[in-house]
Amino acid sequence: MSSSDFRAGLRTGLPIVLSAAPFGALFGAVAVQNGQTWAEAALMSATVYAGASQLVGLELFGHHVQPWLVILSIFAVNFRHILYSAALTKYITHFTPFQKFFAFFVLTDPQFAESVKRGETGHTVSFAWYAGVGLIIYLPWLAVTILGAFLGNLIHDPKVIGLDVLLPIYFLGLVFGFRKRDNFIPVALVAAVGSVLAYRYIGSPWHVSVGALAGVLVAACLPVRETADASEEA
Repeated sequence: MSSSDFRAGLRTGLPIVLSAAPFGALFGAVAVQNGQTWAEAALMSATVYAGASQLVGLELFGHHVQPWLVILSIFAVNFRHILYSAALTKYITHFTPFQKFFAFFVLTDPQFAESVKRGETGHTVSFAWYAGVGLIIYLPWLAVTILGAFLGNLIHDPKVIGLDVLLPIYFLGLVFGFRKRDNFIPVALVAAVGSVLAYRYIGSPWHVSVGALAGVLVAACLPVRETADASEEA
């Protein structure tokens, strides 16, 4: 494993940690307020490892719905990861089966975006770099979950201090990082409109998957320039 690539991965993931940490703490606080112990909250962060899905699961647990519905709802929120893994595969074909298992386990929205951007600019997505990004996000996520579980009573409403806008702003920045790709505007616009309409008429968490599928369908139907230079698209 290249130490220089690993350090580069750590540097890439550091801004993500800073934006995600408040939400890890918020999840820990909400989990304890919903009856979980700090250990159960940490276990959920360690195994599910998807902030939005974890909060959806907590909300459903609080309503005492059937376990299969909880699992299905979490799957709906995380369905986009199936699309992520398919798009990412061509950049990690050199990974061993164990490395691929690790790669897909720590796959998150920013991890996917940063990996694709690195691959499209001609850099090798080495396992050392990928592990650096993944670990510097994953380990602090567990730590701040535990911290939030112990100090959660101090965070009654994250909106009051603006914590609720940090990740949306970061994700918006990730999306616009692909603005030079072919058909970016129609795909992003349809995905956004589809998500909003699904949120209005179907509800959360299904709007995430509906918006993603709408964008995928538009992208599949629109032509792509054959001479497009991948290095210019990133």
